Amino acid sequence: MKTHISSSRSLRAGFTLVELLVVIAIIGILASMSLAVIPGVMKSAKKSKAKLEAQDIATAIQHYDSVYGRFPVTSAIQTAAGTNDYTFGGTVLAGAGFTGKDITDSAQVIAILMDSETLAGGVNANHVKNPQKTLFLNAKMTDYPSNPSTPAPSGVDQNGVYRDPWGNPYIITLDLNYDEQAKDALYSQTTVSSGGANGLANPSGAADNFLYHGKVMVWSAGPDGKAAVTGAGAGVNKDNILSW
Repeated sequence: MKTHISSSRSLRAGFTLVELLVVIAIIGILASMSLAVIPGVMKSAKKSKAKLEAQDIATAIQHYDSVYGRFPVTSAIQTAAGTNDYTFGGTVLAGAGFTGKDITDSAQVIAILMDSETLAGGVNANHVKNPQKTLFLNAKMTDYPSNPSTPAPSGVDQNGVYRDPWGNPYIITLDLNYDEQAKDALYSQTTVSSGGANGLANPSGAADNFLYHGKVMVWSAGPDGKAAVTGAGAGVNKDNILSW
């Protein structure tokens, strides 16, 4: 009888060990599957975040315009625009080969929207550009570049540049000639937006004159941080994220 009991216990212990090994194997399979999925989920989450932030910036600018009847820029920018629109392209458009006013960063726009008196060299000192002291844009501040990192963190840096989830500046185009059409330095290009790509139209038929029917365009260069004067659906522009 004792021998029989001991044998049963031994068999039961063996079954428990097998079950444990099966569970461990299943956990290992699930863990490996999760590790394969996580990068894709994170990438998708960053794209969604960039889309929302770009739309938030556009909405904040439109709100400012409805309150003050003008855009959140300095008189110097308005003068530089002349009878044209203006694209704040920063380092993204500089990397795409653009020069001149198109590589100005958008820090002053963000400073005014956030009612900061210190960002962008104090363009809004004494609330001169936002006398009602309205917080049109509520964005996270970072300590970059005083605390350097690669890539730069997402959020508004110490200079006033609003950076996307990959650390690159958002590009902002404003309808500074007030014709209800926004002409972006990159997306106005025929090689980028021909054939109705990006939802833009070219009513005049002139070269490099694709327009957005609206006052504000905001976009991110996406995960690769690059833009180029090439097809929108191919190459480095393929992953760009647009507010419109």
